[in-house]
Amino acid sequence: MSRDHDLPQAPSRRLMLKGAAAAGALAATSATPALASPSPSLSASVSGKAAPYGNPLVLQRADPHITRHTDGHYYFTATVPEYDRIVLRRARTLNGLSTAAESVIWRAHATGPMGAHIWAPELHRIGGKWYIYFASAPAEDVWAIRIWVLENSHADPFRGTWVERGQIRTAWETFSLDATTFKHRGTRYLVWAQHEPGMDNNTALWISEMADPWTLTGPQVRLSTPEYDWECVGYKVNEGPYVLQRNGRVFLTYSASATDWHYCVGLLTADAHGDLLDARSWSKSPVPVFTSNDTTKQYGPGHNCFTVAEDGRTDVLVYHARPYKEITGDPLHDPNRHTRIQKLGWKPDGTPDFGVPVADTVKEGA
Repeated sequence: MSRDHDLPQAPSRRLMLKGAAAAGALAATSATPALASPSPSLSASVSGKAAPYGNPLVLQRADPHITRHTDGHYYFTATVPEYDRIVLRRARTLNGLSTAAESVIWRAHATGPMGAHIWAPELHRIGGKWYIYFASAPAEDVWAIRIWVLENSHADPFRGTWVERGQIRTAWETFSLDATTFKHRGTRYLVWAQHEPGMDNNTALWISEMADPWTLTGPQVRLSTPEYDWECVGYKVNEGPYVLQRNGRVFLTYSASATDWHYCVGLLTADAHGDLLDARSWSKSPVPVFTSNDTTKQYGPGHNCFTVAEDGRTDVLVYHARPYKEITGDPLHDPNRHTRIQKLGWKPDGTPDFGVPVADTVKEGA
C-alpha cells in the first residue's frame, strides 16, 4: 500500500507536525493575541453603517460548517487548533453562535485510526439521522489522512450515541479530506479532495454517487485540479468543496493554494439539468471569487460553506480568515483562523457575488 508521506506531493501539502498535541501547545503560546469574544450586540462597521453580523463570529475555529435545521436552530462545528476533537454549538440566530455553549461530542483516539489531525467536520441530516464527515489520520502515521463518518440516530445531535461508521473508501488509499455531501434531483453525492497517484499536485476535487451515507458507488470523477497560478501558490491544492444550488445551477466552491494569506476561493458551475458526474458539465472560473483584502484586513479566506439567514431567504457565506497577513512558521501552527459570516450577493446573471471579506465588527477588547 502506498502511503501519503511516500509521495513527494502529499507531505509538501502540510509540513510535518509533531503530533496534534504539539499543535495545541503552539496555539496556546501564539505570539499574536486572539481577538475578544464577539458580543451579541454589534459594533458599527468601519464605514459607519450597521453590520448585520458580528465578526469574527467564533474565534479560533477554522473550516467552519453551519447548518440550519428544521427545529429552528443553527448548528455549528469546525476544526479546533489542537486538531484533537469535534465540537458542536447551536443557537436560534447566527450571531447567537458566538456565545453559545460548545460541547465536545467526539474525541480523537489515543492510538490507531482516527488518532490525529481531526480536520474539517461537517454535520449533515440524512434519512432521519445525523452524520459528521471529517478527516483524520492514525496516531502513529499522522499524514495518512482519510475521510471518516460518525452517525447519531437521536433527534438531538447533542444526545444519543455517535457511532463510528468507519472510513469512506475511495479509489485509492491516498491523502484525502474535506468531504461534503448534497442531494440533487433525487441522488446523493459526495465531493471531496484527494491526491491522485502519479499526479503532480497535492489534491484535486472528486465526486461520486453514494449508496448510503458512508459508501460510494459508481464512478469516481475528477472535477478540478490545480492549474491556475492562484491555485498553486505554496502548494498545488483544490480542497474544501461545498455546494450551493440556486437559479437553475449547481455552484461548487473550493479553496486553493497554501493556508496562509494566499488561500482563496474558486468556483465551479454546472447546469442543474446536466450530468454532475461528467466533468464536462462543469465550468471553472479562471480567477478566484473570494480573496484576501488589505482594506478590510482579512487574510486567507477560505474553506467556506453556505447557510441561510433567519428570514429563510437570504444566503449567507460562512468561511474562516485571519486578521493579519504575516505568520511566523507553519500556518497550521497558527490558531487564529476565525469563523466569519456575511451576506452572499447575487449578480444579475444569477451567479453568486462574493464581494470581499468584510472588516471586523467586533473590536479587540469590546
